[in-house]
Amino acid sequence: MKARFLEHIKTNFPFLLSAKVVVAVSGGLDSVLLACLCKEASIDFAIAHCNFKLRGLESDEDAQFVKKIAKQLKAPFYSKSFDTATQVANSTNSLQMVARQLRYNWFNELCLEYDFKWVLTAHHLDDSIETFFINLIRGTGLEGLTGVPEINENIVRPLLPFTREELKQYALDENISWREDSSNQETKYLRNKIRHTLIPNLQNINPDYAVQFKETQHYLQGAAAIILNHVKTLKEQIFISEGTTVKVSIEPLLKLKPMEAYLFELFKEYHITSYKDLKQILTAQSGKYLITSTHKILKDREYLIIKPLSEAAPETNQHLWFYHEPHLKEPLGMAFKEKKNFEELKPTKIYVDKEKLKFPLIVRKWKNGDYFYPAGMQGKKKLSKFFKDEKYTVFQKEAQWLLCNENEVLWVIGKRADRRFLATPQSKNILEISCT
Repeated sequence: MKARFLEHIKTNFPFLLSAKVVVAVSGGLDSVLLACLCKEASIDFAIAHCNFKLRGLESDEDAQFVKKIAKQLKAPFYSKSFDTATQVANSTNSLQMVARQLRYNWFNELCLEYDFKWVLTAHHLDDSIETFFINLIRGTGLEGLTGVPEINENIVRPLLPFTREELKQYALDENISWREDSSNQETKYLRNKIRHTLIPNLQNINPDYAVQFKETQHYLQGAAAIILNHVKTLKEQIFISEGTTVKVSIEPLLKLKPMEAYLFELFKEYHITSYKDLKQILTAQSGKYLITSTHKILKDREYLIIKPLSEAAPETNQHLWFYHEPHLKEPLGMAFKEKKNFEELKPTKIYVDKEKLKFPLIVRKWKNGDYFYPAGMQGKKKLSKFFKDEKYTVFQKEAQWLLCNENEVLWVIGKRADRRFLATPQSKNILEISCT
């Protein structure tokens, strides 16, 4: 197996031979063996161990064992303990997810502090097969059936071609010791249920199932790559990025068949839970929207407009005391200057008669029933009608700020002023208000 591993590194991961890497070692068979094989391959590596403090003395003994392994291999050793139980209690995520986040966050910190280029983990073929069944049981697309990726950002998994049985036999042949995690025998976790019940049955049906499974996942990975390239090309044609907002042309989407399969591949990064709802929005009236855990997807005429929820406009009022604070930085940049005369109106600058104002002025978002007397127009106009005429999207309406004189709209900021408050040649006190 050593020869196969060395050839595997030379062929598929030659960059590891000239880089500083950190190997994640728990003390179990797989990770200890990975560290030993890295030594055989003359890779410049350090060992990192996470103590999650979940098994009392056993966890501490694991840490001491890994420290001893690092000393034997003459590799730098890094260890960190986590109060995992408290972290789980304060989180909505599962124990496994919290531990994973803690582990990889710390690995990234080590990489930044000690200039490690790659993090090596000991996932092997059995792990990839188990992941296949976990995703299959929970429901997934093609990508979820392709197993564990060999490279994911700075994470490299060089043991994926090897089965757990191969690793164990090599360790026994080479007299390599390891520690058994007692929690791996518990079947309350889905992965362990698959490992201890489903996999043995597959082995009984076909002793070479792992080899066949490896080939199947290889074909699935190829199919996934083809789909990924096709979807990428399609997104380049119909997705338009405008900062953090994305516009998607609807007409091409309506021509795609099978539509829901396409919608899944095109929009899965937005964490949509019902693609049937997304499909319905395509033919709904403008203004209909779908909210996911991370984004708001709005139907606006011939487009879908996607915006992160984190950028949702806050519902807040800001009071401006001009005599004490001539500038406003939040929620938008504004400045106020007393002038002796006025100039031509601009979208970003207006001139008002100060004697018509009642301080403090207020900056707020619009609400139903708001109206104003637009400069350059006759009569009054509801803001809802003004927005419609200006072809505002829902997102633009949410983002629009108003400058108000008590309850009256003084300025649709950056768009149109109310003519009732504008300075005239007869005005004695003129205030210039500008926005940036």
